[in-house]
Amino acid sequence: MAKAKQNIPTYSLQSFSHPQYAGRQFHVEPFDAHRHFQVSYPHRHDFFEVLFLTKGSGYHVIDSSKYKIEPPCIFFMSPGQAHKLELSSDIEGYIFIFTAEFYLINKNNQNRLLEFPFFFTINQDNPPLLLSQESEFSFLEQLFLKGIDELEKGEDFSTELLRSLLDTILNYSSSLYQSDDKSVSSGKGHLLVKRFFQLVEENYQNNLSVNQYAEALAITPNHLTQTLKQLTGRTSNDILQSKQILEIKRLLVHTNLSVTQIADQLHFTDQSYFTKFFKKATGVTPLKFRSEFIR
Repeated sequence: MAKAKQNIPTYSLQSFSHPQYAGRQFHVEPFDAHRHFQVSYPHRHDFFEVLFLTKGSGYHVIDSSKYKIEPPCIFFMSPGQAHKLELSSDIEGYIFIFTAEFYLINKNNQNRLLEFPFFFTINQDNPPLLLSQESEFSFLEQLFLKGIDELEKGEDFSTELLRSLLDTILNYSSSLYQSDDKSVSSGKGHLLVKRFFQLVEENYQNNLSVNQYAEALAITPNHLTQTLKQLTGRTSNDILQSKQILEIKRLLVHTNLSVTQIADQLHFTDQSYFTKFFKKATGVTPLKFRSEFIR
């Protein structure tokens, strides 16, 4: 009998690198079915990931959304997201993983990562970037290959060159990425919205109040709520509730925890209320959601 999935492990970047590279805040390498490290799926990261798939097929489940893998395509992952890969044996591509510190160290704009439409998305979805032109594919592949070649120099590699390559990958991908977040990102306060989303992701287990989030953002609760309402159509309480629903979905999809265990883990003291809370938001019970997703 397969062992039940009782939790979603969180991996640091070092789990995805050779032991001799443990101190690095980044890594870029080919991606295939014979990668050198072993991690369990599903899992979370505490770093950012760019996964460029050039061959093969399968599915990528991110949180509670399932995306078909149709190469050439690129998936972007933010810290905290739960995901699993269902890959064909001929899968090929490249992966660039990095911490916020690595990317932002020389940036005057410390919010730059939040400005990209594919990180900490306001719609809480992560559709891949589909590359329709050979020129797009070729240009991005050369950036990844240059990064891999640079690391093969051993101790003589240039960190600044690798940081520049990553910057070009992200900026070029952003110019091609189709997302509703792009229209939002041009509006006043969009960074505040994404910073709020990032804080909610980092602190969901602490059950912080709207006032506490506003204090962390150095604004008033009213300013926070008004900005969120203007740019997302939802109040801060609505978004906090959506985060709870998202986390419940993650645990329903990615673990074998019972409904009671999930309720306990997320600090719901009344299972009956927990079920009603979930059904009111989604239209189905937790068990129904789980059965519909996995069938």
